[in-house]
Amino acid sequence: MMGRAHLIISTGVTLSVMGMSGVPVTLPAAAVALVSALLPDIDEPNSLLVRKAIPSGMLRILQLAMIGAAIFVAFYGKEYAPWNIALAGLIGVVSYLPSRTLRHIVMFLIGLGLISFGQSFSPWNTIAGSVLIAGSLVTHRGLTHTVYAAVGWTGLLYFASQGKIGGESLWFAGGLSYSIHLLADALTNRGIRPLPPFKWRIKFKIMSTGSKWGRTVENVCILLTLILVWYVFMAS
Repeated sequence: MMGRAHLIISTGVTLSVMGMSGVPVTLPAAAVALVSALLPDIDEPNSLLVRKAIPSGMLRILQLAMIGAAIFVAFYGKEYAPWNIALAGLIGVVSYLPSRTLRHIVMFLIGLGLISFGQSFSPWNTIAGSVLIAGSLVTHRGLTHTVYAAVGWTGLLYFASQGKIGGESLWFAGGLSYSIHLLADALTNRGIRPLPPFKWRIKFKIMSTGSKWGRTVENVCILLTLILVWYVFMAS
């Protein structure tokens, strides 16, 4: 499914289940559900979550800065010739890498920075940094689309929210929303491999992402989700 569908369906169903099961629906829990709805696709540089976190404008600024750095190294590092030219050339090559690759590099560097310097501000920075680094290194629909990732994310939220007011809502919302994303991807022709290294794949082949039929299925699921949200929070 596309990012918009994941966002609406996973978040809407999660909050509805929380409302029906008596788990407090708080603003932090809703935010966690929203992020978790998109989090499995963090390994895809062009996914909705990554594009919003690292917009194209930021990449253009980064490229310009790297070109400027290459020019600076080439002209002001002459005493280190020919290494200045080699370094300038390397920086220039990196600046012209595809957007997907640049986003992975930016994700990795931000993650490294959060782990190295963010712990003193908030323990959540270490979690965010670890997720960014992992997302920049794995292949799409690989590790992030497994039972291990869903359990790991739920566990991180559980331990990070211990002792905090409304902590139960956070890990419940995050774990359920993440799992619903995986279930939705299992409906596609490609499916998911929930338990690698086992090659067993869940794929119901109900839809193909990007196709006319796939968009129809997405829209139907979105409509049903909105009806469920209305029933739980408005009609009852």
